[in-house]
Amino acid sequence: MTESRDTRSALPGSPRTLGWPRLLAYALPAIPLAALTLPLYVLVPTFYTETLGLPLASVGFALLVVRIFDAVNDPLIGWAADRFRPRFGRRRALFALSLPLTAISAFMLFWPPTDASIAWLVGWGLMLSLGYTAALIPFSAWGAELATDYHGRSRITGWREGFTLVGTLIAIALPFTIGFDKADGLHGLALLGIVILLALPLFGAFAIIATPEPVEHSKTRLNLASGLTHLVRNKPFLRLIAAFFLNGLANGIPATLFLYFVSARLGLPEARGPLLFLYFLCAVAGVPVATWAARRVGKHRAWCYAMLAACLAFAPAPLLPEGSLIAFAAICVVTGVLLGFDLSLPPAIQADVIDVDTAASGEQRSGIYFAAWSLSTKLSLAGGVGIIFPVLAGFGFDPGTASGAQTGLTALAVAYAWVPICAKLIAIALMWNFPLDEAAQKRLRTSIEAG
Repeated sequence: MTESRDTRSALPGSPRTLGWPRLLAYALPAIPLAALTLPLYVLVPTFYTETLGLPLASVGFALLVVRIFDAVNDPLIGWAADRFRPRFGRRRALFALSLPLTAISAFMLFWPPTDASIAWLVGWGLMLSLGYTAALIPFSAWGAELATDYHGRSRITGWREGFTLVGTLIAIALPFTIGFDKADGLHGLALLGIVILLALPLFGAFAIIATPEPVEHSKTRLNLASGLTHLVRNKPFLRLIAAFFLNGLANGIPATLFLYFVSARLGLPEARGPLLFLYFLCAVAGVPVATWAARRVGKHRAWCYAMLAACLAFAPAPLLPEGSLIAFAAICVVTGVLLGFDLSLPPAIQADVIDVDTAASGEQRSGIYFAAWSLSTKLSLAGGVGIIFPVLAGFGFDPGTASGAQTGLTALAVAYAWVPICAKLIAIALMWNFPLDEAAQKRLRTSIEAG
């Protein structure tokens, strides 16, 4: 990740420039934020069902309640992030306030007592949801506003999502190295909670001190109704977020079912950690490939090609016989690289879509847009828990014994691969002829800068 002319000139009118040290400072908090994200959707359901012995359907319902809470607080936090402008900086201020709550809640959720109930999961899940949303929305809006040009945004997003994947690898390595199959003592999930408790405030403070507050183009105070009205009138945004939701659902379902699929369907429980690590390690390699591809064919078309390739790679997964380690590892490598496209390109396109609103209204509402983005992410991931888990339970799949009726294992395999493929194909259809390319974005920025 080298410094580029795009990011050096990213802040017109700012006395400070975004060289690689400030890109590094901005991206660092993505490590602990990502380190809590994957466990929340993948490891926490497994730990609370398999290790603590809570019912699968109850855990799925509890996490769905948390996501419904997100549906309420996401737009409110996005509105607050846009409206309030303390001298400290509207992006940095809310981000700073969110860090203690997020760190403490993650620690408590990841290190529950051995007799923890559904109430513990719901209570600390709600607190973590509130803190995480209050951190992620200003953090994402901050990055979208640090650059104003088409490829500069891809660069900043690439740095952030690259560090996101580093955090994801840490979230895999620690729990699986130490183990999280016992509820007492210092298990792997608990150690990860300690790391987040220490790293999130530290890295967050580094970003706040070293990264400049973006230039603000808003000339009026924003209200929630106005922000939501312009949001639903922004047709490119609606098209993008629909595709993003479907692709998020396509990624969230297999992410949630990954550990179960490898253990119960493939019969390789000892390979769960290494395969998951391999998948996200390949995603790190995919981020610079995605940036390169976006420069060649445009961001939206590069994303479509990646989604189509992922469909082809995922198609044979349900047909693999038990013990197919090498074949499934190959699927993990290919789909892992393509995940780098999913992580880095849609947020960069999102920053371009916000320009449509800014050019039309003269107001900069990145917060409310990234609130909708955050909500879409959470709802798509919740689909893997709140919907798929009860369905699998209905088919007789039993994660507590890593076994189940043949119909349950078949349902697991279909839900893991073929349901996501259907969602991705619809997302491709929505994005194939997306109207915002590099030339269109330059025209929007010219209009915005002209006032």
